[in-house]
Amino acid sequence: MPVFNEEETIGTVVMRALEHVDEVICIDDGSSDASARIAEACGATVIRHRVNRGYGGALKTLFKHARQMDVDALVVLDSDGQHDTNDIPRLLEPIMDGSADFTIGSRFVEGGGGTHMPAYRRLGIRVITATSNLSNELGIRDTQSGFRAFSARALDRLRFDAEGMELSLEMLEDAQEKQLHVREVPTVIRYDVPKGSNYTAVSHGFTVLSWALISLSQKKPLLVLGLPGIGLFATGAAMGLNVAQNVTNTLDTFLGDGLTAIWVGVLGLSLMATGLVLQGVRSLLRHLIVEHFGID
Repeated sequence: MPVFNEEETIGTVVMRALEHVDEVICIDDGSSDASARIAEACGATVIRHRVNRGYGGALKTLFKHARQMDVDALVVLDSDGQHDTNDIPRLLEPIMDGSADFTIGSRFVEGGGGTHMPAYRRLGIRVITATSNLSNELGIRDTQSGFRAFSARALDRLRFDAEGMELSLEMLEDAQEKQLHVREVPTVIRYDVPKGSNYTAVSHGFTVLSWALISLSQKKPLLVLGLPGIGLFATGAAMGLNVAQNVTNTLDTFLGDGLTAIWVGVLGLSLMATGLVLQGVRSLLRHLIVEHFGID
């Protein structure tokens, strides 16, 4: 589990987790409090970062260490007490029976939920999840849950670059590309813990949503650029027709509205053309990669 200044909760979480797993590994991500010492005293193996690298940086270190240990499975959960350690066996069951490579403790499948979950956070997660699902075919309902489990196969194949919270989406994108089987398992996540996430809902949401939109623009440029392009072109056309109908107005007004209609329409056409070109280039590159390297 990643740890950053969680001295109030880390001890309890470590001891409860040890009831279900063989070993607990804590990545102390530059904490300035006693988190690392408490985790060690409670039986965890602690790996320290000299500086705070972020959630993604902590998981990179965790994955590297798990591969070196040649583990059968890895469970990742938060150290602030939000996740119920009693659900660890539920996440591990599909991994151990071979029916899944990657499981997610989900708040939004039947049986899952969030106690005292703020409405704005629920809305934000829904928006991020919907955006993410436009760029992949996994159909995950809770892309932002940090309660996850991975098989040895997933640990060996998954690779990610993000250092921040956007890792949650990058990991799913990579899982689909590597043809890993992802399954959601119901869990209840608490929001009444003494010290919640170190990330504010706004900063977390903005960072992750930005990554999702960038990913979507790379995978479906026609959707991201083409639809706004059509909208702008239609707006420009409507403005042009309005100018034509009011041609009897003064010349200044005619020129001003007419020029606005022209540049809005041209911008729309440019976006549509860019979307078509990028979609074509992506399809061509995918075809070449499959044909010459056998990678799909």
